[in-house]
Amino acid sequence: MDKTYDHTKYEQDIYKLWEKSGSFTPKINKNKKPFSIIMPPPNANDNLHIGHARFITIEDVLIRYHRMKGDPALWLPGADHAGIETQYVFEKKLKEKGRSRFDYDRDTLYQLIWDYVQDNKKNMESQLRSLGASCDWTRNKFTLDPKIVKIVYQTFKNLYDEGYIYRGERIVNYCPRCGTSYSQLEVNPQERVDEFYYIDYGPITIATTRPETIFADVAVAVNPKDKKYQKLIGKEALLPLVDRKLPIISDSLVQIDFGTGALKITPAHDQIDFEIGQKHKLDSITVIDTNGRMINTPQKYVGMSTQKAREAVVADLKESGKLKMVEKITHTVGVCYRDKGLIEPMLSKQWFINVKPLAKIALDSIRKRKVKFASNRYEKIAKYWLENLKDWNISRQIVWGIQIPAWRCSDCLEWVVTNGSIPRSCPTCNSKKLTRDEDTFDTWFSSGQWPFATLKTTKPGDFEYFYPTSLMETAYDILPFWVIRMIMLGLYKTGRVPFENVLIHGLVRDKEGQKISKSKGNVINPLEMSLKYGSDALRMGIVWGSLVENDISLSEENIRGQRNFANKIWNIARYVSLAPKGKRFKKSKHDEQIIKQLKSTCGKVTRLLDKYRLNEAAEVIYDFVWKRFASDYIEKTKKGRIQSQKTLEYVLQQSLKLLHPFMPFVTETIWQQLKDRFDSPVLITAKWPSN
Repeated sequence: MDKTYDHTKYEQDIYKLWEKSGSFTPKINKNKKPFSIIMPPPNANDNLHIGHARFITIEDVLIRYHRMKGDPALWLPGADHAGIETQYVFEKKLKEKGRSRFDYDRDTLYQLIWDYVQDNKKNMESQLRSLGASCDWTRNKFTLDPKIVKIVYQTFKNLYDEGYIYRGERIVNYCPRCGTSYSQLEVNPQERVDEFYYIDYGPITIATTRPETIFADVAVAVNPKDKKYQKLIGKEALLPLVDRKLPIISDSLVQIDFGTGALKITPAHDQIDFEIGQKHKLDSITVIDTNGRMINTPQKYVGMSTQKAREAVVADLKESGKLKMVEKITHTVGVCYRDKGLIEPMLSKQWFINVKPLAKIALDSIRKRKVKFASNRYEKIAKYWLENLKDWNISRQIVWGIQIPAWRCSDCLEWVVTNGSIPRSCPTCNSKKLTRDEDTFDTWFSSGQWPFATLKTTKPGDFEYFYPTSLMETAYDILPFWVIRMIMLGLYKTGRVPFENVLIHGLVRDKEGQKISKSKGNVINPLEMSLKYGSDALRMGIVWGSLVENDISLSEENIRGQRNFANKIWNIARYVSLAPKGKRFKKSKHDEQIIKQLKSTCGKVTRLLDKYRLNEAAEVIYDFVWKRFASDYIEKTKKGRIQSQKTLEYVLQQSLKLLHPFMPFVTETIWQQLKDRFDSPVLITAKWPSN
């Protein structure tokens, strides 16, 4: 063995050895219960980041552990086309070249993004390999694979035929900059301080943060229990600047103790106002278009941005004496989860799923423990979202993604929904004048079908054997986006939960506990760290120091420290290799003591891994290898080296097995160099040590 371990000399060859051995591909054995994980597919639009490195490490540790236990272990890899996120990234690259999406027709733009994604997908898969991901590449999937798309289309048609999906006009969350609507889950709440304007509406005063929308007002509402307004109900208010009369109505949704207790009703631009408008059969007036510009207002405001219009309206209200007072208010607004700009609630025709019946079944599966969460706090979050979900807007006004299989008949105006096939004529009126909807599916609608869609399109028997999968492991920030939707759609489509257990991991933060971001300059690039210190050091650094479900603080110092541990393991193995293969001698008290400690360590590590307590398992192994094995046992037996050589080799062999899920490259490299002394040709499929 070389005097020092140089990861750059070995890692690529070791990964090729694993792939060539077929170790990543499990064999279906109906006499054994499999252990399966469907990889959360990374977005195929950029390099892997440190968050990816965390989930890859966690899942790979568990897969390698179960593989060594003899379980048919499947880790199915994939890539996500990622809808708006990918188009958003691609548009930023176009902007750098002085271009925009509007410079291309739909088909050309789609093809440009497709080519970009295919290049990135190959790059991402190479990066997964460099981090040691022992996933089954023979079953690799992409969310835009034709067979996956076919399943997504069929699910959409089934939901539509059974009345779960409808085309409706409702308030949606719209981002004028991204040019698309979002569901409620993709809007991030943000607390901010804004002006609160008190405006004279004749007999009543209203308070609002959005004076630019007053031209869309169709009523003023008060709470029926608010005594100060009892005499005004049924009378009329006067809309300032245009002097339009508005009915004063009563509704229990109005908060008595907020503002003046009177609410201007703007059904086309506010969710609560929309609900009140529906209840009272009020008209809807749209004054902001999809570009965030003013329409249907007095001419002077037409074409203004909402911010410019606000300034102009406030100035005119002040000049006309209709602005009574302005104060500061701290409130929560919705921002786009992509560009962090303000979301514009607006009335729009979209495709919606009535999620309540689906959510009810999903909730029931959690309550009956058909789906078990490793952490109680994340189970509570999942339940909260399932209890409070509103109808899901699944259509997006973007090019990149799976186009919705729906055609509008221009003669009878009915929609024709198919399973992806092109209809010849309208079944309602027999007209052939059909135009396809240009919208695409919300990417979470297709990825919500990922567990069953992948297994139904890989190899014969996969779905029957591996579904439901054993574990869904993912980050907490996509728990409401993805996990609960997989449960809903999995139950709907297959009648079974998509996974039996859920393990949620926290975020990776810097050494000060700050969120990692480019703007803060504290980004930890996993690929750079892997190249500099080795993938094993990065993996151990990611696992070290915190439970899976908690955020972790990571620094280059942490990773460097684990590189030192990799060197320590190498030095131990090199010391063992310097003597001839051991022969049997009567065990000394030191031999018996280290074997006893080894068995205890095996038992602890096994129990901790079964409970997903990866950090504690890593620390137990670290303590045994460095302190008990190297510092204690080896030092005590240096004089009786020949008699202890057999025990040295045995303890090294078992230690490498325990370490392998966490530090696969260095352990397999050592194993290959000393395999004539060990019990398996490759470590990756060696038998897990028992206590």
